[in-house]
Amino acid sequence: MTTNTTMTAAVYRRFGAPDVVRIERRATPSPKPGEVLIRVHASTVSVADHRARARDIPSGLGMLAAIGLGLFRPRRPVLGMDAAGVVAAVGSGVTAFAPGDRVIASMGAAFGGHAEYVCVPADGAITRTPATMALEEAVTLVFGGITAQGFFNQVAIGPGTSVLVNGASGAVGTAAIQLAKHLGADVTAVTSGVNAALVTSLGADRVIDYNRQDFTTGGGTYDVIVDCVGNAPFSRVEASINPGGALLLVISDLWSMLRSRGQTRRSGKLVTWNVGKPGADELAHLVSLADSGRFRAVIDRSFDLADIVEAHRYVDTGRKRGNVVLRITRPEPATSLRSPRQRSI
Repeated sequence: MTTNTTMTAAVYRRFGAPDVVRIERRATPSPKPGEVLIRVHASTVSVADHRARARDIPSGLGMLAAIGLGLFRPRRPVLGMDAAGVVAAVGSGVTAFAPGDRVIASMGAAFGGHAEYVCVPADGAITRTPATMALEEAVTLVFGGITAQGFFNQVAIGPGTSVLVNGASGAVGTAAIQLAKHLGADVTAVTSGVNAALVTSLGADRVIDYNRQDFTTGGGTYDVIVDCVGNAPFSRVEASINPGGALLLVISDLWSMLRSRGQTRRSGKLVTWNVGKPGADELAHLVSLADSGRFRAVIDRSFDLADIVEAHRYVDTGRKRGNVVLRITRPEPATSLRSPRQRSI
């Protein structure tokens, strides 16, 4: 399979509003030994992309963010933490993948998904796509799914476990609901009332509308609280966590991070902001759930790469439901799928 020497990519050269992102031609990367070159069909525009582009960083983390993102200008000018596409080439020593394989991958903080091609380590977070999903759907498993799975790897969830997901309608929240239900948990979703039908359809047993009720004042307690918003520090939710339970801080500021270890020791309740290092095994698990109909793609809107600025503007509203998909190249024909694809939200 041949590739072009240049590619189209969404590039930002400075931090700021959505219109700092521009479409440019860049050199197509070549896979190094141990790498896979993916021709990207779809990526997502996530909250992480918003934070990187706008330098919208939780309190106290500005200097750490500067190390990763760049101090005066972006270190990695192409955003996009995930990709779904077709393997275009492989570097020397790669035997697990071959040109033509349909794959999904997480690049994490290396970014790069908002381009026609991206290189990823063959032993990294990459796996073959679900047979039941088009690439535009399959990419939605990655960012939210691998994040939720990484946190859930650190706690015991099974039948009868009570899980509350704060910020249940976003990419991580919709994944957390589905993964918790698969494990047999009783799930409470905290979201706005307009999203009640969505989270219920994903498996939530009950919904708390944060516009009407503070979930910490209703007397309910939970074995696991997943905070996907950043407004549920341990000091606020400690009484809502059952003995031996856990608070999983998907978003946290520096103060919460520094206090988490001491809070865990003092209370006997796990407080963690560390997602761990979820990789190919977690992605493969998500694929198996999708192929068996137990994990569903949740797509709010899809944008073409040419409309990248509009995609960022929509994510900036903070109102997206599930995933905002970015179509990079022309999708494969539906006849290439081995079974009918699932309906998306």
